[in-house]
Amino acid sequence: MYPFSTQNGKDFQNLLSVYLDAAFFPCLREQDFWQEGWRLENENPTDPNSPLVFKGVVFNEMKGAFSDNERVYAQHLQNKLYPDHTYSVVSGGEPLAIPDLTWEQLKQFHATHYHPSNARFFTYGDLPLEQHLKQIEEEALSKFERINPNTEVPPSHTGREDHVTCSPDALAPDPARQNTLCVSYLLGDITDTFEGFTLSLLSSLMISGPNSPFYKALIEPNIGTDFSSVVGYDGSTKEASFSIGLQGMAEEDTERVKQIISQTINDIIESGFEEERIDALLHKIEIQMKHQSTNFGLSLASYIASSWNHDGDPVELLQINDSVAKFKQTLKENPRFLQDKVKHYFKENTHRLTLSMSPDEVYLEKQAKAEEEKLQKKIHALSDSDKKDIYEKGLELLAAQSKTQDASCLPALKVSDIEPTIPVTPVQISTAVGVPVQYCEQPTNGLVYFRAMCSLNTLPEDLRLYVPLFCSVVTKMGCGGLDYRQQSQQMELRTGGMSVSTQVVPDSTQLDMYEQGVLLSSSCLERNLPHMFHLWSDIFNNPHFDEVERLRVLVMMSAQELANGISYSGHMYAMTRAGRHLTPAGDLNETLGGMEQVKFMKRVAELSDLSQVIRTLVRIKKHLLNPDNMRCAINTTPQKMSDTAAQLESFMKDVADNRKERKPVRSNIIEVNYQQTNQNMKPCQMKTFFQLPFPVHFISESIRTVPFSTTTTPGNHTYLVCVSSRCGLGEVGTVHPAGHR
Repeated sequence: MYPFSTQNGKDFQNLLSVYLDAAFFPCLREQDFWQEGWRLENENPTDPNSPLVFKGVVFNEMKGAFSDNERVYAQHLQNKLYPDHTYSVVSGGEPLAIPDLTWEQLKQFHATHYHPSNARFFTYGDLPLEQHLKQIEEEALSKFERINPNTEVPPSHTGREDHVTCSPDALAPDPARQNTLCVSYLLGDITDTFEGFTLSLLSSLMISGPNSPFYKALIEPNIGTDFSSVVGYDGSTKEASFSIGLQGMAEEDTERVKQIISQTINDIIESGFEEERIDALLHKIEIQMKHQSTNFGLSLASYIASSWNHDGDPVELLQINDSVAKFKQTLKENPRFLQDKVKHYFKENTHRLTLSMSPDEVYLEKQAKAEEEKLQKKIHALSDSDKKDIYEKGLELLAAQSKTQDASCLPALKVSDIEPTIPVTPVQISTAVGVPVQYCEQPTNGLVYFRAMCSLNTLPEDLRLYVPLFCSVVTKMGCGGLDYRQQSQQMELRTGGMSVSTQVVPDSTQLDMYEQGVLLSSSCLERNLPHMFHLWSDIFNNPHFDEVERLRVLVMMSAQELANGISYSGHMYAMTRAGRHLTPAGDLNETLGGMEQVKFMKRVAELSDLSQVIRTLVRIKKHLLNPDNMRCAINTTPQKMSDTAAQLESFMKDVADNRKERKPVRSNIIEVNYQQTNQNMKPCQMKTFFQLPFPVHFISESIRTVPFSTTTTPGNHTYLVCVSSRCGLGEVGTVHPAGHR
């Protein structure tokens, strides 16, 4: 899928023209293949005596992708679950198979698959559809004859067990428990819309949240740290699948986990699901239909793409209300409808794969050896003339990379095509029991959105490392008269989700000023507004931090998630670390979301006694969940605004007692100059290296520049865009300049 978006009609036409040209009429020059795909080249392109090595953007990117153990497992699972066709190979390219690809093969693949006969077009927005269709026809479709791309995917048949290996994870919460096990079941054809809807809903009932059967059976006994990286319903392939398993488990628990999965399926068939859980899930679907996010159109395109590509009905997929109504009626007529599905697709289904994965201490050495053998095999087949040709091609590519490209063929916007002013969204500033509130009337489709920023300014330094953990668990431990299961159920029944996250916002005028806090976010249907604020009130007044075993489960899951994310988000971690010593905001970002936080959570996960952690969370609550350190924002329809303001006022009165727990040290939300908090901190140069078990490196250099509001910002931003598209692409996978993430 190749998506783009813009608010400008002329820009949309320009982008559509560029995308059509790039997709259907690319140059695909051999030199492009060398740079973007793979090539043999001297390590130093200007020295013919330097060793020959593999290079190429995609080659390096795929090596990076397979440094992630979760990606390795997910890829093996799909390849082995669907061993007969498209899904049996790596779509981005198996790193050691990429050097076998030829330029001619690439061109032939493009001619067959990047053809209108194998394409789908999706547009969303308020621009005239007729113009889009006319442009697509004139610039692309009219220039081709229909062909049969032969992309039909035949049914798969599997029923076996298999095992793969991966590299050990030095940051795993428990080094002795790094095994993964998953059972995957082949389901029906995704073009059956109602069956897919039912199975997706059934998957959520089985695995989502602390009230689900598999969460109770697999996560809470602390057999593993989290569900396997592939879990739940997957409707992206021709035949859907459902997967359930654990990661972060001991090898000796393999048979135990298999037995638990089998027994849990039997229990579901016997007992079914509580009606309240089904209602909560249908409520979630209702909110998803009403919630129009920034990427709403892209989400719709992604939702229908797989089924549509296999000749399913995209319109039927979007008629979700019809599927909900049919589901309710079917369940009413047959109360065991869902249990029958579980029996058919899971207990009696022989088309399944059980895949285990364990760490291998010499995994990376084996990978490096295989690559070296591949390299030497290709080098030994070269004549002296071939080597000379490789050297000369390397010089050609180096010269081409340094050459300024001709951009005159690209369409451009004129100043007259751009609106001279940016529409201003009107907001009303008020207070609720002394707390600043921003009200914004919007067509929210029957939803109310609530956000609150709670300052970190008064938080003692020794508590800062714990703030991300506090944010992660405060809405999941239980509150008021609800235990954590009841709280989760009420959140699903009454809200579109309640989350707490850290926020570090650099000042736009001064580099050494910033705002620090935690952001509370939630949404609900208009009818559930009192319930949403009641839940927040219970979280403010009486969060349950004393549930030790529940906290241990959440700590292990959080530590596992952070450890898993390093290879996937390596550039982000490198950039965060590189910016640490340049600004106070950069230093705090590293503390709250960088490698320092990853290592800290590993230490917390290794603790046998969490009593000190619990005491710390209680201290943080007294500082953060306090109206004196808070400001709020409300977005809803004009008709609902008055009632929402009254409900917010009532909520603020309910939590006002928290003000008595400590005396405010500073005013509401302020930006803090680093000289006021740490006289010794000055911007400085620092070089840092983290030794991690990956076959690729993530490198970042950060430079202290100027504040956002200066007159040079537009030029700086343009420069960063240029750097991101050109710098280093001859040697590395991807460039991510700071400020253009």
